[in-house]
Formats: sequence, C-alpha cells, structure tokens
Amino acid sequence: MKKKALIVLVSLLIGILALYGCKKAVGTPEDNAVSSEEEAEEAGEEDTGYKFGFSAIDMDNPYFITLESAIKEVLDKEGYTLITKNPESDPALQNEQIMEMIDEGIDAIFICPVNWVEITDALEALKEADVKIINVDTQVKEMGYIDAYIGSDNEAAGYICGEDLLDKCPEGGRILILECPTQNSINERITGFEKAISSAESGFEIVDRADTNGEFQKALEITQEILKEHEDIDVIMCGNDQIAVGATTAVNLAGMRNVIIYGVDGSPDIKKELMKPDTQIAGTAAQSPIGIGKQAAETGIAILDGDEYEEEIYEDVFMINSDNVKMYGADGWQ
Repeated sequence: MKKKALIVLVSLLIGILALYGCKKAVGTPEDNAVSSEEEAEEAGEEDTGYKFGFSAIDMDNPYFITLESAIKEVLDKEGYTLITKNPESDPALQNEQIMEMIDEGIDAIFICPVNWVEITDALEALKEADVKIINVDTQVKEMGYIDAYIGSDNEAAGYICGEDLLDKCPEGGRILILECPTQNSINERITGFEKAISSAESGFEIVDRADTNGEFQKALEITQEILKEHEDIDVIMCGNDQIAVGATTAVNLAGMRNVIIYGVDGSPDIKKELMKPDTQIAGTAAQSPIGIGKQAAETGIAILDGDEYEEEIYEDVFMINSDNVKMYGADGWQ
C-alpha cells in the first residue's frame, strides 16, 4: 500500500515538473529574463541615431516651415530624429524651449534666433551640455558659440533691391524702411539697401523707418499709421516678404497706387503678387530655404560624425520681379 502511494506521489511530482517546464518554454517577459534582456538590447540598438533640435523664429511663417521640412528630409533618410519647437517670435520662450531640448537629449540643434542678443544664455547652456550648434538663416550676436553658420548673403539681398530701385526711379524719391533690429538678417538687408542707394547722387530720402518685428500684422498696422503722416511716400523697403505683404495691404487700403514695394525671401505669396498686372511689388531678393535647410542638415551630420565641414556657408540671392517670376512659379519655394 505504502509502495503504491509512493508511486502516485512520484507521478504527481513528475507531472508538476513537466508543466513547469512547459511554462518556461512558452515564457512571458516576467518568466523569461533572458528574452527580456535581449529585447531591451535590441530596442537600444534601434535608437542609436542622432537626435537634432530645431528652433526658428516663428513656425507660422511659411519660410521656416519650408526650412524645417528641407532639414527633416535629409535627416529622415539617415534615420535621425528631429525635435521641433515653436518660439512664436518670443525670445524668452525660445530660450526655455532650447533648455527643454537639452533635457530631451539632443546631440545638435539648428537655431534661427528670435533675438540675436537674448539667445546668448541658451547658447551658453548648449555649449555646457556639449550640444553642437548650427546657426541658420539669421546670425546670433555671439558667433563664437556656434559650430557652423548657413544662410543667405543678406547684405547682397538688400543691395540688389537698391540697385533695382535706382534703375526704376533714376530721379529719386521718398523712402519708408520697415525693419527688425533684433534679427541680424534683416539688419544686413537694410544695410545693403542703404549702401546701394547712397552710392550715387540718387536723390533718395529716407523719411521714416519702423520696427515691425518681422511680422505681417505689425507691418500692416505700422504702415497704416505712417502713411497718415507721410502721404508722399514713393518706396517702401521691407526686411522680408511677410513685411512686404503687410505693407502692400496697407498701401492698397489707403488707395496709394503709385508706391512701389520691395521684399526679401522670394516667397510664394510675393510671387503671386508679382504675377498680377497691377502689382505694387517691384521685386523680391529671393533666397532658398530648401537649399539652406539641406546644407544645414548635411553640415550637422558631418559635425557629429567628426568629418570635415565648412564653418560658414552663404547661399546666393537673386532678384525675382514681374519679368521673370513665371520662370520660378508661385506654387512653392525655390
């Protein structure tokens, strides 16, 4: 009897061990520690690509949307990550968002500063965190912090607008300048324009100038106010195309048909205006956010890879006017 009971007990133990063995073979993450570790290692191997940040003046501006898209296209092909934040033209918010991206573990960042001076604190933090800095489109004040700069020849952009004006109005005229002192790209464009019109006995007079923060709405409102005081304005030189669209709207609302307006960017909106037979846009000094973005992305990758790269790259600019606008089209950026 005892022997029979012993045989039954041994059989039960063998069955339990068999069931336990089956459970281990099927395995869950909790039951199969080796499998979990392997999965974790594999997940880690999939996340070895570089992580980039992108911070430009205002992501409601089509120019910066296109710039970001061009950068992302290059990074996506390499399997790298791009984190984008929108400062909304607020320098304090831009600095705060850059700190957030440092905490998120970025390896490098593409920066177009809202305010070329106030960005300095963020640049210092990036350097301390060993994050590589690719400055794009408009320069920071303290260039010693950055690893590379990619942008347009902004002084040349303003200069070709001035040259075009000299051809169109050889007898001179009264000029309103709409600028943005916190953005060095616009500062350089205005400098180039003023050099061109002062290089000869042109007869031009700058009767007023105003800070528009580089924005359409402010440009519209400020231009409306200035035109009440200066009804004899002949020319409006604008630091970018958004400002030019605002100025054009204000001039049209005031019924001033003889004012001519210059912009800088070569945006689709301005090219559409140039296609109109009665446009007041004389021209736009065009740049290529697509070209700048791709070059910036390639430079950022080269820096992180430890490859050779150019520390400063200036893309060419060119005039688009009613004579050649059809060649470039108005359905996108060049």
